[in-house]
Amino acid sequence: MTVWTMEYKLTDYPCLSSISACLMLSIIYVSSLYVWNSPHHRDHPSTIKKRFFSVFVMMFIAPMFLYYFSHEHILRKASIWQLLGLRVRGLVPAVLTSLILTMMLFLGPLCMQGFSGLWRLHAEPMYWVSNFQNLIWVRNHIVAPLSEEFTFRACMLPLLLQCFQPITAIFVCPLFFGIGEFINIVANHSHFHHMAERMRNGMDFTRALMLSCFQLSYTTIFGAYSAFLFFKTGHFVAPLTAHAFCNHMGFPDFAEILTYKDPRRCFLIFLYVIGLVAWCALLDPLTNPAWYSNEIYKRNYYRAHE
Repeated sequence: MTVWTMEYKLTDYPCLSSISACLMLSIIYVSSLYVWNSPHHRDHPSTIKKRFFSVFVMMFIAPMFLYYFSHEHILRKASIWQLLGLRVRGLVPAVLTSLILTMMLFLGPLCMQGFSGLWRLHAEPMYWVSNFQNLIWVRNHIVAPLSEEFTFRACMLPLLLQCFQPITAIFVCPLFFGIGEFINIVANHSHFHHMAERMRNGMDFTRALMLSCFQLSYTTIFGAYSAFLFFKTGHFVAPLTAHAFCNHMGFPDFAEILTYKDPRRCFLIFLYVIGLVAWCALLDPLTNPAWYSNEIYKRNYYRAHE
């Protein structure tokens, strides 16, 4: 009985420590955003700058969790930089593949942007110069993707892979982001402020709530996709690129399709469908770890030490 108990503890503790570390990281990350007692709203320049400081501090703290809670046999095989996905080999293919796959998902919305003339706007250099001077844009397209993917993917997923099968770890990883989002909602009603805006615009409570919950679910599903990219490519830039592009595109406005007349409407529906089908068909083959020199995946460093 005593031997069984000792074995049980020895095999379970590493998993418990990995999950606890991820939970702590999630709570600390979100709490760092609200540590400032600011009277201003989230889009005020003062609030944004303070939160920039918080997440950059977190980007120094998070790797310490990864190093401290990583199994000793893993650290003997791979450097902390490899675990974080910070390496040069395979970098360019990782960026391009992540961008191409994510663009497939947004094939319909991208075409609608072409119809509306947004492509011409994006081709203007001053459009980008102006955006880089806008703190809200920098937050949404650079700082948020950078800090969230580094903390919730690069620092958490290697810990989860120590005790879960890859497919399980990929789907468990976004749940910690969801915990952070829940704390975010409780603390500041963030994410659900969109629901209040919809209700002010005449949408009923039930529909506004369902739409907001759907958007939160969409964020969780994206987290699994992001974790998959990180796991298969072994590059931090892969989920970072996907996240930044998704924030650039925004949530797909399916209702906008109805504003177009046939045959353009049918063509847009076709693009939405073909984009999703192409993404599903090409996701696995285009993320072949050999293309990205992903030695961690190839050699299975997360396998228990024998």
